[in-house]
Amino acid sequence: MTRTRLHVPFALRCGAFLIDYILLISLVVLGTLFARMLGGGARSAGSTAETTAILLAVVIAFLNLGVLPGLTGLTLGKWAAGLRIQRVDTGNPGIGRALLRHFVGYPLSLITFGLGFLVAAVTVQGRGLHDMIAGTVVVRESSL
Repeated sequence: MTRTRLHVPFALRCGAFLIDYILLISLVVLGTLFARMLGGGARSAGSTAETTAILLAVVIAFLNLGVLPGLTGLTLGKWAAGLRIQRVDTGNPGIGRALLRHFVGYPLSLITFGLGFLVAAVTVQGRGLHDMIAGTVVVRESSL
């Protein structure tokens, strides 16, 4: 099985992005619902459930957006969409580069009113601002 670099449609990248963030938001929502079900008499337990859900979401975000793509080039969303993050020179990004991409590059892409993400739709290589900052590219994989 040979891995080949193919151009990634912008909509597919957005789908992978949504899968990753739906996972994180779901953890917080479920924790909040659980806390509300504990009711008024269990305020401290409800507060603990919400805090636990938020901390779990932060840990999952670090693992899914930093460690996992750093080692494998995949987040859960990228895996589900058949995409992979790699260095421009075709290696795995590494944890530092993945953390830079997601926790520095993504906020900068958002601060520019989303233009940092839209750059991926109009550039030849399909790289967003966060990819340019981290020296990465998102590729679609196929087996030949």
